[in-house]
Amino acid sequence: MAGTPRTVEEYIASLPGDRRAALQAVREVILGNLDGGYEEGIQYGAIGYYVPHRVYPPGYHCDPKQPLPFASLASRKDHLSLGLMCVYGSPGVAERFRKEWASTGKRLDMGAACIRFRKPEDLALEVIGRTIARVPAAKYIEHCEAALRARGKKEGKGRRKA
Repeated sequence: MAGTPRTVEEYIASLPGDRRAALQAVREVILGNLDGGYEEGIQYGAIGYYVPHRVYPPGYHCDPKQPLPFASLASRKDHLSLGLMCVYGSPGVAERFRKEWASTGKRLDMGAACIRFRKPEDLALEVIGRTIARVPAAKYIEHCEAALRARGKKEGKGRRKA
């Protein structure tokens, strides 16, 4: 496919069959557990799940033109990835997520928020689904705003840096 996909359908169609099937399986889990305050679309060259501007007009603090990112699903050069921003910067959510994942016996290949995988069988899909379901858009917005307020206090004068 020439150019950058502009829709989720174009993104998925541009993938080889095995990657298409893997991302589709994870996508179904996400969509089956996603709060109605989120939307799915293309964001930062990947499938994104985000709080749209109609729900949260300020958008993403790093780039207010972008809606507030919540999760992402992407095909990278050597792996597939699932980004869970609801785990990043939220110690309680992260601890619970890691503990639940460990109880499945599956290996977790994860950075701060990005889980790397090759096939859906590598993932604890039920843990991913529960984690996404636990963070409705309103709760996620509250968390993000609290983090920005705390960051502003650390930087002084209540201002946030771009």
